[in-house]
Amino acid sequence: MVESFVEMFNQLKTIHCMCPKCDNIMRASDLKLISKDKTDKTWLDTLDSKTKTIENKEDKFAEEESKIREESRKKGREQVPKLINQSLNKNFLKLKYDPYDVKAILHPIDFVAFDGMNEGQVNNVTLLSNKTENPHLQSIHGEIAKAIKNKAYDWKVLHVAEDGEVTYK
Repeated sequence: MVESFVEMFNQLKTIHCMCPKCDNIMRASDLKLISKDKTDKTWLDTLDSKTKTIENKEDKFAEEESKIREESRKKGREQVPKLINQSLNKNFLKLKYDPYDVKAILHPIDFVAFDGMNEGQVNNVTLLSNKTENPHLQSIHGEIAKAIKNKAYDWKVLHVAEDGEVTYK
């Protein structure tokens, strides 16, 4: 049967026909034949049906997952001000910075406030740190204050390439 099927298929390659709708000439072996007659279901039909069902469920899940993730992001963004305000010293809260403008460094300075950053324009950069009894930290804070007073700071952009090479601009 295999040989006769291959022979038949090869013969279909030599038979040409014309599409009645588009007038294209094609080989009979290239046709997609569809019959309206009912046939018994095969295992492949069952597999196709189950595959489509799974694909539909995956699509629905992806849509729901996307909605859930967006809702979670929204809830997280709403909680940021509260969390930042909880972590800030009560004296820092009196300064009325937008919580999104405050970034934690923790050592040697506790926070940096980029005033106006959340609105699109940084008006001022402020270093925020709790008063400490630690003489080492007091010394570091003093040195930082002195560097700022003497304008001994600059702006550098660090670029790390994919190969690990580091350059400054």
